Amino acid sequence: MRKATAVCKQWIITTTLLAFVMVTVVASGAEAKTAPESFADLAQKLLPSVVNISTTQTIEGRSNPEMPQLPPGSPFEDFFKEFFDRNQQNQKKRKATSLGSGFIISKDGYVVTNNHVIKDADEITVILQDDVRLKAELIGTDSKTDLAVLKIKPENDLPFVKFGKSESTSIGARVGDWVVAIGNPFGLGGTVTAGIISARGRDINAGPYDDFIQTDASINRGNSGGPMFNLEGDVIGINTAIFSPSGGSVGIGFAIPSSTAEPVIKQLIKSGQVKRGWLGVHIQTVTPEIAETLGLEEATGALVASVIKDGPAEKSGIKPGDVILTFNDKKVVEMRRLPRIVADSDVDKKADVEVWRKNKKVTLKVKIGELDDTRDLTASRSDEPGTDNNTHKVKELGLTLSAINDELKSRYKLEDEAKGVVVTAVDGEGSAAEKGVQPGDLIVEINQKEVSNPNQVVTQVKDTLSEGRKSVLLLLQGQGGLRFVAVRVAEKK
Repeated sequence: MRKATAVCKQWIITTTLLAFVMVTVVASGAEAKTAPESFADLAQKLLPSVVNISTTQTIEGRSNPEMPQLPPGSPFEDFFKEFFDRNQQNQKKRKATSLGSGFIISKDGYVVTNNHVIKDADEITVILQDDVRLKAELIGTDSKTDLAVLKIKPENDLPFVKFGKSESTSIGARVGDWVVAIGNPFGLGGTVTAGIISARGRDINAGPYDDFIQTDASINRGNSGGPMFNLEGDVIGINTAIFSPSGGSVGIGFAIPSSTAEPVIKQLIKSGQVKRGWLGVHIQTVTPEIAETLGLEEATGALVASVIKDGPAEKSGIKPGDVILTFNDKKVVEMRRLPRIVADSDVDKKADVEVWRKNKKVTLKVKIGELDDTRDLTASRSDEPGTDNNTHKVKELGLTLSAINDELKSRYKLEDEAKGVVVTAVDGEGSAAEKGVQPGDLIVEINQKEVSNPNQVVTQVKDTLSEGRKSVLLLLQGQGGLRFVAVRVAEKK
C-alpha cells in the first residue's frame, strides 16, 4: 500500500513538472516570429512601392590611330584612306543601358537605390509597378555605403515604405528571422523571394563601414538597390551584393542594414552630401598578445598606433598606445567598430572617450572633426623586404638589431631624424617573423618605453621574462607608418 502511494505521488509530481514545461514552451513560443502560411498578402502590399531603375550611359568610342604619312601618289594612299574612313564611322559614341531596383520612401517621390546602380549614368528612369516611366533627378550619392537617393515627380501621391529596426534586439532583426526581398532581377519585373537572416555584421571589403546583413533569400543581378523587408513590411536592409561563383544566387546575399542606411539617406535628402565624424587616429586590432602586454583582461577596443598632427585626437590628449574602449558611450567591441561609431557622430560636437592607458581607464573629451574622403582610417603595415646585416642578435624575439647609423639610413632609406633601433635581420622561424616584422623596420618603443640601442631592447626582454609575461609590445615604424606588434618572447636556448 505504501509502495503504491509513493508511486502515485511520484506520478503526480512528474505530471505537474511536464505541465509546467509545456506551459513554458507555449508561452515562449508565443513570442517567437513564425513563418506565415503565405507571403501573398505581404507581397501584394509592398510590391507597388518597389520600382525598376533603368539607366543610360554614353560611352565614347576608342580613339583612332592616325593615318600613316605616305608619299604623294603612293598606291597605298587610297587603300589606307578607305580603311580609316570606314573605321572612323565604327567608332561613334554609343549608349549603354543597365537595370537595377529601388524603393519609394515618401509619397512625393523620393527613391532609394544603390550608388553602383546609377553611377556615371547620363539619364535615370524610374519605372513604377504599373509601367509608368518617370525621369529621375539624382539628389545625392554616398560611395562609402553604396547608397543613392533619387527624386521623381508623380502626378499623384505614391505608395511608400518606411524603415524598421535592423539591430539585433528583441524588436529588431535577429539571425533566423524571416525576411522578404523584392527586386527586379534580369529586368523581368517585380520579383519576390523569401528566406531568413543567415548572419549579421558581415565585412565583405566593399567599403570602410561594412556591416552587412547576410540572407539566404534569393538575390540575383538586378536586385541591387531593392528592399529587404521584415514580416511587418518595414525595410530592414537594402540588397546590395551577392557571393556567387556562377553569377546567380547561391543563397548568400548581403544587404545594407537600415541602421546604417537611414542616417545617410536623411543627410542626402537634406543637403545632397554626407558629413562624417573624424577622430584623427591610425588604429589597429587588439590581439590577445597585445591585450596581455597592456594588462587588459580581454582583447577588445581599438589600439591607437599613431595620431594625426593637429587632429581632434591629438588636441584631446589621445596618445599612441592608448586602447579606445568606448566612444560617445558606445562600446568598441572590436577595432573595425570604431570608424563606424565615429563616422555616425555629429561633427563639432564633444564626445567622451574612454581609453586604457598604463593599466587604468582614463576618460577624455574630444571635439569631433569632419572626415575628409582622402584621409585613411586604419593603421597600415609595411611588407617591403630588406637585406640582412648581422649585428646584435636578440634570439628571444628572432631579431637582429642595430643602432641607427649613416650606413643603415642609406640602406633602408631612413629619415635623418629617425629614432629607435633598426631591425637588420629577421629569423624566419622566430616569433617576430610571424607578426610581419621586416628588415628596415624601426623599433621605436618596447613595452611603451622608448629605445635607442639594442641593449635597451635586451633589458626589456629580460624584465618581461622575469615578470612571468609571455610577450613584449613593440611600436614599429615602417614604410607604412607606425604600428604596434605584440611579439612572443621565447626562452633563449
